[in-house]
Amino acid sequence: MKLYGHNLPRGEAVNRPDAKRNRLLKLKSRRKLWLDVHLWLGLGLGLFLSIFGITGSILVFHLEINELLNPKLLTVNVPEANPVYKPLAEIFQVGKATMPNHAANTFATYPRNNEAAIKMAFSLPLSGNKAGVTESWEVYVNPYTAKAIGKRLMSSSDGPFPKTFIGFIFELHYALFLGEDPGYLIVGIMGALLIISTLTGLIVWWPLTGKWRQAVTIKFKASTERLNFDLHKTFGFYSAVVLIPVLFSGVYMDIPQHVVPVLELFSPATYRYWFKSNPTSVKPSITMADAVSIAEKRYPTGRADWIYGATEPTGTYSVCKDGVEEAGSLLHRRCVVIDRYSGAILDVDDPAIGTAGEVFTDWQWPLHSGQAFGWTGRILVFLSGLACPVLFVTGVIRWLQKRKAKRLHKSQQTTNRIFQRP
Repeated sequence: MKLYGHNLPRGEAVNRPDAKRNRLLKLKSRRKLWLDVHLWLGLGLGLFLSIFGITGSILVFHLEINELLNPKLLTVNVPEANPVYKPLAEIFQVGKATMPNHAANTFATYPRNNEAAIKMAFSLPLSGNKAGVTESWEVYVNPYTAKAIGKRLMSSSDGPFPKTFIGFIFELHYALFLGEDPGYLIVGIMGALLIISTLTGLIVWWPLTGKWRQAVTIKFKASTERLNFDLHKTFGFYSAVVLIPVLFSGVYMDIPQHVVPVLELFSPATYRYWFKSNPTSVKPSITMADAVSIAEKRYPTGRADWIYGATEPTGTYSVCKDGVEEAGSLLHRRCVVIDRYSGAILDVDDPAIGTAGEVFTDWQWPLHSGQAFGWTGRILVFLSGLACPVLFVTGVIRWLQKRKAKRLHKSQQTTNRIFQRP
């Protein structure tokens, strides 16, 4: 007998739709399991995802926002004649002179453009009635004149909240005001679970019936319930492409001590904060300015960005540069780890020479901040952060709608049984 344009036995022709139907039923059964995982992770962590998303969107533009809020401290006028920076050693000396002698210079941020001041972070242990308390300060220096512009208290170890808006957002984003321990660990674990939630959302989103257009568009003229569903699935699909790498990079930055060992199972990897200087009584410590000079010799192009101070006897200097031009490299950020006594380079974050594992870790901060792809990357990360509260709110509404539908269904079944009694 001829069926579907082919000469097939009757049984094979009849069984083909049944096999397809059975396969679809199995896939729907599995999807129900993933839906439950997605549901409970979303309900349990959705509020935190919203917090991480909103604060992350703010932090994408934290430099611009900080300068807008504090223009007198963070911006300078470019001299019309001879707009050249003073020697870095002189600038660091001026910044340190504004703080007590026992304050440690923990970090410095090189000007991001010609109108920005140099920022120097200091850790100041207190004494007397506040013994055991450590304050964090920032000092701002005009790089063209080597004159201090001012300073401000950023945070204190005896209080949970930073003193500035951007500091407040950073601490909320990375540690939920719980401190480095256990805050970073808790947020890192949350990030890992949110990656699972995102992946299960993609599994649930996948159109088993092949209706792809319906899966990637929003039907604005539909009912309120359908519109909410479309918003959830569509925002989830488009934002997942950015959210997954951003979430993973956040986990990496919060708990690298747990992530790097896993990466090393696949490829050797290093982490610059694990390197130590070799204390010696023969050589005194080099300065932060010396460390920058060493990094400049290794990478002559680009602009210094982050400068980590060596505050412990075995501490190292780390100098990170942006805009380093190297042929064949998509990533233009390099970080150099330097022994504070010998000035020897202990490690470099350089995707041009690193292993696969090291290149992978080199990309994490640029991906998390969006800086890897310039303004396009920053805008994408910004938008994905704003999508997080939308996903949480529409997800909760969807859950409440389904609960209401189940209650109505049960109520209707009970009513039918009552009226069907003899």
